[in-house]
Amino acid sequence: MARINLLPWRAERRRQRQKEFGAMVGASALGAVLIAGLIYMFYNAQIDGQTERNDFLREQITQVDAKIKEIEVLDQKKAKLLARKEVIEQLQANRSQMVHLFDSLVRTIPDGVTLTTIQQNGDLLTLKGRSQSNARVSTYMRNLESSGWMTNPELSVIEARGDNKGLPYEFDLQVKLANPNAPKDTNGDGIPDAPATPMAPPTDVTPAAPGTAAAPAATTVPTPASTAAAAPAAAPTTGAAP
Repeated sequence: MARINLLPWRAERRRQRQKEFGAMVGASALGAVLIAGLIYMFYNAQIDGQTERNDFLREQITQVDAKIKEIEVLDQKKAKLLARKEVIEQLQANRSQMVHLFDSLVRTIPDGVTLTTIQQNGDLLTLKGRSQSNARVSTYMRNLESSGWMTNPELSVIEARGDNKGLPYEFDLQVKLANPNAPKDTNGDGIPDAPATPMAPPTDVTPAAPGTAAAPAATTVPTPASTAAAAPAAAPTTGAAP
């Protein structure tokens, strides 16, 4: 005898499939939540690490800024010390300049010229005085130029003033102070030139013929006449009337 199932099996299977589908949906949702949580934690860790690196960089930048300020302060102190050193070196180099200057002023002034005012402004010296004539002032300027301690004399004013018949002319001239003993800087690189080393004159040696002895080089003995000609000319005497 055949058996007939009269139970609602289709509805039961449908409910079973719905349960399976719900379980799959729940598992998928849970997996998605877990994956999202993992991604969130990963990026949070990356952000925290980058934040720590940024904080470290800010701290290092702060330290570097503090060191830069210290370096700037040290540079200022260095500049001040170098300026003081330069002033001391200038004073040391020009310590005897005033002595030579006043000695040159006394030696170079000719007869018929008197100084009334001496004013120094850095390397510029202003001389004011009275003279008997224009030629006396010209002689005085030549003497200043040849003194070695004063150069480039420039006459500003010379004219007859006052009632002094002995010294009717008043003049105003400027000279630049110089130090003949100071090292020279001809190329302008800021470094004093090295002293020139005298070179020996070249000798002309002619090779001797084979089998013959070489003749000794001729030695030139200076004669009194040539010695007198090579002697430097005597310096012109100052103070002579034109």
